[in-house]
Amino acid sequence: MIAVITGDIINSQQADTEVWITRLKNLLENWGSAPNTWEIYRGDEFQFKCNIDDVFWRFLAIKSLIKSQENLDVRIAIGIGEENFSSDKITESNGTAYVHSGRLLNDLKNDGHTVSIKTSNVSVDRDLNILLKWSSKDFDNWTMATAEIIHEMIMNKEITQEDLAKKFAISQSSVSQRLKRANYELIVETNQYFRKKISEL
Repeated sequence: MIAVITGDIINSQQADTEVWITRLKNLLENWGSAPNTWEIYRGDEFQFKCNIDDVFWRFLAIKSLIKSQENLDVRIAIGIGEENFSSDKITESNGTAYVHSGRLLNDLKNDGHTVSIKTSNVSVDRDLNILLKWSSKDFDNWTMATAEIIHEMIMNKEITQEDLAKKFAISQSSVSQRLKRANYELIVETNQYFRKKISEL
């Protein structure tokens, strides 16, 4: 099984495309090469595949990157399933993971939520989507400053609060406050729960 993330940028028309698209490309390149592992298409939509164990952390890395830019947000549909056909271009690959993810993004555009997951297990979907709806109440309200800190923590697990304070030219206590406001420790626990639930599939 694999995980496929299909997403689109919210308010992309009101932002400098060159800035967010360059940063998103640089992020996705950390995890694989285009167009086999990821692709940005139709201006502000993208698709990316990864290991199922990594998908929650990858989703949060993308979310925090986009939220760290003014007025931007991202809708993300996570599909878990098989890859029956692997093309040189991810957008031409196929399987249940791709179908789940692609259809789910259309549903998200209609229901107003910013993240959802679809697997072949109704019970797992129910549990994880309730979790995502609750946690998104936090994620969707991250300030740019909070999103920047969260992104650095996700991308560099060895980074310390002192390192972050130097990077952002703020005090270590300010870093600590931002992480507390963002419920960072709860995010780490949520990632562990997410991985456990997906391992049951």
